[in-house]
Amino acid sequence: MKAVIMAGGEGKRLKSVTGDLPKPMVPLLGRPMMEHILLLLKKHGITEICAAVKYRHEDISSYFGDGSRLGVNLQYRVEEKALGTAGGVKNCAGFYGDEDVLVISGDAACDFDLSSLIRAHQEGRSAVTMALYRHPEPLRYGLTVTDSEGRVRAFIEKPDWPRVVTDLVNTGIYVLSPGAMALVPEGQPYDFARDLFPELLRRGQRLTGLAMEGYWCDVGTPLSYYQCCVDALKGRLKLDIPQDFLPAAPEEVPETGEEGLDCPCKDRAGLMGTLAELMMDMGADYADGIRLHGKGYELHISPSAVRSAVRVAVSSPDAEFARELALSAKDLIQALDM
Repeated sequence: MKAVIMAGGEGKRLKSVTGDLPKPMVPLLGRPMMEHILLLLKKHGITEICAAVKYRHEDISSYFGDGSRLGVNLQYRVEEKALGTAGGVKNCAGFYGDEDVLVISGDAACDFDLSSLIRAHQEGRSAVTMALYRHPEPLRYGLTVTDSEGRVRAFIEKPDWPRVVTDLVNTGIYVLSPGAMALVPEGQPYDFARDLFPELLRRGQRLTGLAMEGYWCDVGTPLSYYQCCVDALKGRLKLDIPQDFLPAAPEEVPETGEEGLDCPCKDRAGLMGTLAELMMDMGADYADGIRLHGKGYELHISPSAVRSAVRVAVSSPDAEFARELALSAKDLIQALDM
């Protein structure tokens, strides 16, 4: 199957963060958002791809070229005037011809199983198969009402709360049949949600909505952009992340020869700050954690390098005294951590 990436967006609401970059070129963990989409398509065996571009399209084509660097064959179709979502895909008709085509946005964060969407379309023989996503705050999106068999019954565009009747939002990811795209006029503004889908429903055509597992976010605001970056770093959004953005391997803690106790805690940095204040007037040394020297002993308190815990170690020729002091320090740490 071939794919069309809708990549004409300007990203006006993101300009305070990204400047004049076209929205598909906004970086997400070291790669433009559209690059993550290209890698997702390739992962699911789709390598024949066309980008529907408009705003600063040279920035996109000069970066991606023919797509060979990423292992895909990438073409471009430039809109001289805004054609809407369906009109922009229709502008790529010479690329996909008389075949089913997958349509996806080049400026959304997504890790859907596109293969399952394609299978559902091929098995259901629908005019359109839509990827839907359950969203707890759906007011920014178009809602899609489906029956128990997944057949689309109605669309509700960006409702207020009194009109919300479902949590299924339209992600803008579709598999479209040739018959559906034949209804889209050439060279004219035409929209999927506003024009084509209602027309298909009026004609009694079957539209299927498939609730997808995984992660999806329309990165349209600085807040959603920030959240996507955090979700990708946390692993909630599964991306092919460049090595520079992967978490560093835990450093090995050198052996000190001290016998010690590990004390799990909620906030190791905050706890160390509290302990540092308590021991400041006792002559503590802060060059390596907290070291407190006394007659015949040294108390060493340091944060763990691999988990949220604090380590207590005591050096003393008197083993029993060292054990008692370590246990007393552990009791103090646990009391401060409550």
